[in-house]
Amino acid sequence: MNRRMRMGLLLMFSVLAGREADAQRTQNFFMPFSTVGFGVGTSSYYGDMAGLNKPIESTFKLIRYSVTGNYTRHFTSRLGGRASLSWARIVGDDYGMNAKGRNTYLPHLQRNLHFRNDLFEFSATGIYKLTPDSRTFDRRAQFGAYLFAGIGAVAHTPKARTPSATGAGKGGDWVNLRKLNTEGQGNPGYEKPYSTVALVIPVGLGLRYKINRRFDVTAELSYRFTNTDYLDDVARDYPEPGILVPGSLAEQMSNRTMETSAARKGGDRTSIINEMVEPQMLRGTRSDRMDSYMTGTISIHYVLTSPVKCPPLR
Repeated sequence: MNRRMRMGLLLMFSVLAGREADAQRTQNFFMPFSTVGFGVGTSSYYGDMAGLNKPIESTFKLIRYSVTGNYTRHFTSRLGGRASLSWARIVGDDYGMNAKGRNTYLPHLQRNLHFRNDLFEFSATGIYKLTPDSRTFDRRAQFGAYLFAGIGAVAHTPKARTPSATGAGKGGDWVNLRKLNTEGQGNPGYEKPYSTVALVIPVGLGLRYKINRRFDVTAELSYRFTNTDYLDDVARDYPEPGILVPGSLAEQMSNRTMETSAARKGGDRTSIINEMVEPQMLRGTRSDRMDSYMTGTISIHYVLTSPVKCPPLR
């Protein structure tokens, strides 16, 4: 190895060692800080009425809205932790999703179910910063990217409109489906009523932009896995005849195949009913895949920690 090559290698190793030393010093002398944030955004549902096999339609066709507030602690230049409180509304509608392209999704059009659900979520997540912070909060990078994952709980109450009193147009009042046991829950031979609190596992990614010393704006996309198949009140078969009291509201809300109008937003179903060869027996997919939802959020974050000041010289 000639002298020039040796000098080149020595210079390369010196630069790499210097960068590693700088990174180590940044880590060792990083000053933890905290932020509070508030954000608004979108929400989308995935389940028996909006399958992941149609990701674009399921995400955007019945997209709704969400709100979140959070507290974040930045422990190191790379790692942080966040506690969040969020509200999101999700919606599903067989008619709204499938009125166009009926031949492809005719079974769902015939089923004619719908719901809306207000989700109240608390979660704790860990954050990994792909772009590390500098030693102090006011020297953080102008742009940053990060990943996050965690665990939490979500309280939910699926609701649906009652059938239209006139048989046409929109339905009536929104009622709590959980209380009606629309799939026979609680009866002998059937599952027990499902819980209105579920486990949630949020995972996602975010982008951060530094507005000034104290404020950041972030854009996040977060997918939520859950351990429930009842965000939409739909999971398994219709109950056997006689399980639900004939003519009761529970029976009406369980099987809506013969309604001449789509209850959530209205829509004439007469031709759909006339095309049915036989009643649909399968209410839900009966799969092991649980319901899930996704949010997209734009947030403003404020740095709480005051800058560190050196004591005056005497």
